Amino acid sequence: MIERFLNQTKFSSQQDFIENFHINVPEHFNFAYDVMDAWAEEKPDKLALLWTNDKGACIRFTYRDIKEQTDRTASYLMSLGIGRGDMVMLMLKRRYEFWLCMLALHKIGAVAIPATHLLTSEDIVYRCNRADVKAIVCCGEKVITGHIAGAMAGSPSVEVLVSVGPDVPEGFHDFHAEWLEAPEFVRPERNETDDIMLMYFTSGTSGEPKMVAHDFTYALGHLATGVYWHNLDEHSLHLTIADTGWGKAVWGKLYGQWFAGAVVFVYDHEKFTPADILHKIEEYHITSLCAPPTIYRFLIQEDFSKYDLSSLEYCTTAGEALNGAVFDKFKELTGIELHEGFGQTETTMTLGTLPWTTPKPGSMGLPNPQYGIELIKPDGTPAQVGERGEIVVNISKGRPLGLFKEYYRDPELTASVMHDGYYHTGDVATMDEDGYFWFVGRNDDIIKSSGYRISPFEVESVLMKHPAVVECAVTGVPDEIRGKVVKATIVLAEDWKARKGDDLVKELQNYVKTHTAPYKYPRQIEFVDELPKTISGKIRRVEIRSTDNTKAEESLRKIREAIFGEAPASWSTNNVAWMESLL
Repeated sequence: MIERFLNQTKFSSQQDFIENFHINVPEHFNFAYDVMDAWAEEKPDKLALLWTNDKGACIRFTYRDIKEQTDRTASYLMSLGIGRGDMVMLMLKRRYEFWLCMLALHKIGAVAIPATHLLTSEDIVYRCNRADVKAIVCCGEKVITGHIAGAMAGSPSVEVLVSVGPDVPEGFHDFHAEWLEAPEFVRPERNETDDIMLMYFTSGTSGEPKMVAHDFTYALGHLATGVYWHNLDEHSLHLTIADTGWGKAVWGKLYGQWFAGAVVFVYDHEKFTPADILHKIEEYHITSLCAPPTIYRFLIQEDFSKYDLSSLEYCTTAGEALNGAVFDKFKELTGIELHEGFGQTETTMTLGTLPWTTPKPGSMGLPNPQYGIELIKPDGTPAQVGERGEIVVNISKGRPLGLFKEYYRDPELTASVMHDGYYHTGDVATMDEDGYFWFVGRNDDIIKSSGYRISPFEVESVLMKHPAVVECAVTGVPDEIRGKVVKATIVLAEDWKARKGDDLVKELQNYVKTHTAPYKYPRQIEFVDELPKTISGKIRRVEIRSTDNTKAEESLRKIREAIFGEAPASWSTNNVAWMESLL
């Protein structure tokens, strides 16, 4: 299959990859037709999708099944009035209907908008109005359909609601009952490659969610993701742990994997349990695993001796920076080195450790030649070895495959990140003498304390090596003297929870002081049962910062009452430390 899109398919080194990796873009490219239907013609009986759930169900889809059922789904959606360019939101969790609907919408030329099932009515109203959503296809669970129904009064663009069951409330079409009666599929007018195919609402550190629009070439951009970073082929059975409402799902459960002809394994579950994942690997002989570092952190807490994981051949991670301690422990338990990848909702894999390169624990890897990756300092000059710079994509000669088309309906926001010949990722890194990139943090995550610029990730990496720490998030909190001080919010390992207290705080502080520059140590440590996370498993440091700011405001209110009854309005939360010293 990949021979249809690449002049050279095998690479022996990073230099070979840089010089010879080139993707050919067919006219009117459409992944559903040009890849999935092509597989159905070439190898109709080959397994494509292996879907399981936590209730014991198992459904196998061959490439022929995928073609026939996506044709029927496309015909059904068209019968409901959905056509080229229409916006369709999918709130389908890990239900197998997600894959049918995604490919069907591609065949129609409509725009798929994957969304998390955790959206409230208010969230849904915002998305429907910003994108003029025409239809919503969702899981038939009362909490989901209830939020959708509650949003309809404020969502005038929505004309069609579809439930895939089991609950089909009034006002919703019954997908499975009506799907069977769909007329024979007739392929509609061909799409243009620059038509919008896929759109994500993605949240930043502030403001409302952005609409990231990708055209039909985006799928081609993931060829490197699945075939090379995941190192997949027709014999692979690949599991990516991600909810379909997050962009990582199409990174690991759709485009790149099916370019390679691999089997996509899906485990539809309500609650993440590390032991269940290990059991699935053993039961189904999964060969390839990709998950966020958070997942690996929990997996390595399990007793691996209870499971036969010998089928595992290759493992990857993305979503946030990988701590070296997790890399080392996973290798100790499995013999497998984790290959890290980096990208954004706006991109495919831009940096990664590919099969012909040696992983460096904690490194993001080497640039994908598909993108013109550079590292630049704030003054616009190239960052030298060891210097911090922002990761940017050179777009002076055109937009590379995989890079998003635009922030939909927001030209000003698009221009704010695409200017002066670059797409600005907002991510800060350093580069070593071998060309490997090392994550420092988001531009807005860097902690400035007493004139020092401190990377949260650097402090987290040290803390994660201490046996007491299962997870941690490092943030900056306001301080009158230093501007900000380092705070660590920590989830303790089970055996250490009884030791929670001042002595353990001091032990962890001293541990950081002796394992990195002393000025980086966390002056504040908070122990918690769990860290706030997104549906994708990313730690929400912004939520921790917001909570700390709220606490600071409350402290300020109490101080105002204690001293003056009401303090001058000009006093800010940065005055809290000084005022507390007065009491």
